[in-house]
Amino acid sequence: MNRDWISTAQTLSQALPYLQRYADATVVIKLGGHAMGSDAAMNEFARDVALMRQVGVNPVVVHGGGPMINDMLGRLNIKSEFVDGKRVTDAATMEVVEMVLSGLVNSRIVQAISEQGGRAVGLSGKDSGLIICEPENPALGLVGKPVKIDPRVLRDLAEKDIIPVIAPLGMGMDGETFNINGDTAAGAIAAALQADRLLLLTDVAGVKNPQGDVLTELTPAQINDMIADGSIAGGMIPKTQTAIDALAGGVRASVILDGRAPNACLLELFTEHGAGSIIRHG
Repeated sequence: MNRDWISTAQTLSQALPYLQRYADATVVIKLGGHAMGSDAAMNEFARDVALMRQVGVNPVVVHGGGPMINDMLGRLNIKSEFVDGKRVTDAATMEVVEMVLSGLVNSRIVQAISEQGGRAVGLSGKDSGLIICEPENPALGLVGKPVKIDPRVLRDLAEKDIIPVIAPLGMGMDGETFNINGDTAAGAIAAALQADRLLLLTDVAGVKNPQGDVLTELTPAQINDMIADGSIAGGMIPKTQTAIDALAGGVRASVILDGRAPNACLLELFTEHGAGSIIRHG
């Protein structure tokens, strides 16, 4: 008998306890980076999400779209200013952000999941009062910080076996539209759903120590120590902070995982190997 067939059967058999473990669990996935960069990567991600739903997991996808926004702003000759590395979002920029995130990017992900046999619906944080925001920093304009999450629409969709795909936009107290960091939006939604897992897909292998080794398990205290001593720096600081905030909000564990790895979400959930750095209370 073909050894590859036997190996495939063994892999499926070994996945059983993990499939049982995550039956009816809510998993919030922040999609960004490599997984959005090509049709092949998008289709692989979509197939993984459809499979998760098929075996009883309730996936919730939150996506970014920075490169696509940059591209469209360039085409329209709209210049961006940045404060502390964050884009100042005025009314003209916000129109483009909403068009790209709720239109081009969101519909592409929904279509990809549907083509793999999943049932997906696109929405933004403005729909059904999902995310209410206040300004993160007046100097940034229409950049929002979530202050209230109403997850009822997401629970309704889960009951119907429908996968929500969420653009990180929110509504202000006066009805204005806010742009939200994708990781921040995913963490807030995961906390509101009391999710079992928050998966933050990145273009790095995970959280690394000063020697460059990926740390597969971390606690919030260890993360804070590594930020303090400079081992965690740059763009990894907000990602790890999002992971810690989600834990504080009731998420069982957060994972910063390598979205470049084939089938990263399946590796993390359904095998003993994992695909990044898991952060949970010690």
